[in-house]
Amino acid sequence: MNQQILNLDELKERFPLIEKLHSEQYVFWENENIAKERQVSDRVTPDMIQDAENRLKRFSSYIKVAFPITKFSDGIIESELREIAAMKKLIEGRRGFNIPGKLMLKCDHALPIAGSIKARGGIYEVLSHAEKLAIDAGLITEQDDYAKFHSEEFREFFSKYKIAVGSTGNLGLSIGIISAQLGFQVTVHMSIEAKEWKKELLREKGVEVIEYESDYTSAVENGRQVAEEDPACHFVDDENSIDLFLGYSVAGSRLKDQLQQAKIKVDAKHPLFVYLPCGVGGAPGGIAYSLKQIYGEHIHIFFAEPFASPCMLLGLMTGMHDKISVNDIGLSNKTEADGLAVGRPSRFVGTLMESVISGCYTVDDSFLFRSLKGMFETENIFMEPSAHAGVYGPIELMMQGTSYIQKHGLTDKMENATHIIWSTGGDLVPEELRQQYLQSEI
Repeated sequence: MNQQILNLDELKERFPLIEKLHSEQYVFWENENIAKERQVSDRVTPDMIQDAENRLKRFSSYIKVAFPITKFSDGIIESELREIAAMKKLIEGRRGFNIPGKLMLKCDHALPIAGSIKARGGIYEVLSHAEKLAIDAGLITEQDDYAKFHSEEFREFFSKYKIAVGSTGNLGLSIGIISAQLGFQVTVHMSIEAKEWKKELLREKGVEVIEYESDYTSAVENGRQVAEEDPACHFVDDENSIDLFLGYSVAGSRLKDQLQQAKIKVDAKHPLFVYLPCGVGGAPGGIAYSLKQIYGEHIHIFFAEPFASPCMLLGLMTGMHDKISVNDIGLSNKTEADGLAVGRPSRFVGTLMESVISGCYTVDDSFLFRSLKGMFETENIFMEPSAHAGVYGPIELMMQGTSYIQKHGLTDKMENATHIIWSTGGDLVPEELRQQYLQSEI
């Protein structure tokens, strides 16, 4: 969409933050439409999320035998919640101010199988599709042991079907790995932002990778068009898929259990802040939606985006969602945070987030690499650059979010706060590339 149609000057007048976005400054946007109460949409209901959780439990016996790394969790794909006190101390020392409360990390960079947050939604959608095909063919019932999926009979059956997805990297990995393991023919349409090692890993798994010299939106659109021409092909639509969204949403109740096990309170006196890196919006959206249902006014959720790609912030702030792109305001959409290099947000997710998230903020690539090194040195945790967008959240809240804290009556409650940085990817990054990141001077 071009600037003339958008009337960019008028937009800048209505939304002064656009000028700051255009000049790639740090921006903290507060959502004035956030609802205090729990939010439930008829498009994604609690029953649907519970159904997704039940489906993942049915598949746990398959996951356990197909991916032995999950035996310790009995076939449930989940990550640790851990305190990162040393990293908190490093941040406070560098910034010269305290972050009140407890700083924790949700370790989705270490999720089994796909090594990223995409192991939630991506794997769930493929399993949901596989279950439907198998039930329709009379191969299984919901009462059976789903370990049957790990057999030559099922692999031969699924080899007649295809899975396709458009991705900047991590979603493609999760879709490719689980689909190939089940026996599907898999094609991943990779945008120009995708890292070479992710393409190579997919090819090693027997996945067809189609590369594009264009951005994420184009890769998704091309993948969608190709899939529509083949009735045997299921397209995983990162922009519009309810199944993807549901897979991510299951994380809400699991985090609740982890917080309870850690004896961490979330109530009127103990606010919870969650910081989620955001690309097109599916993963952070699903998690945010379910957490808002659980905690209502006691949770404060912020999406993190790179300077060059603040698509969700732009879509929510203007109310235009996918009708506006970061390119329309003069941004390049080029960032080292490949998983967040998205120019146009999901309308499906954006409209659900209008009353759910507390706001969005932007972060520059240089911080991502400083944080990457700091996290490794203090906590011995390696996360890819995209994941570190979340780390900037507590810093930005204390620097530019003081008005938000005051407006929501949180000033005298911050010492009891819990801050959760939601990590997104990192475990599958090759050692050679890890060392390059750790030695980067960006």
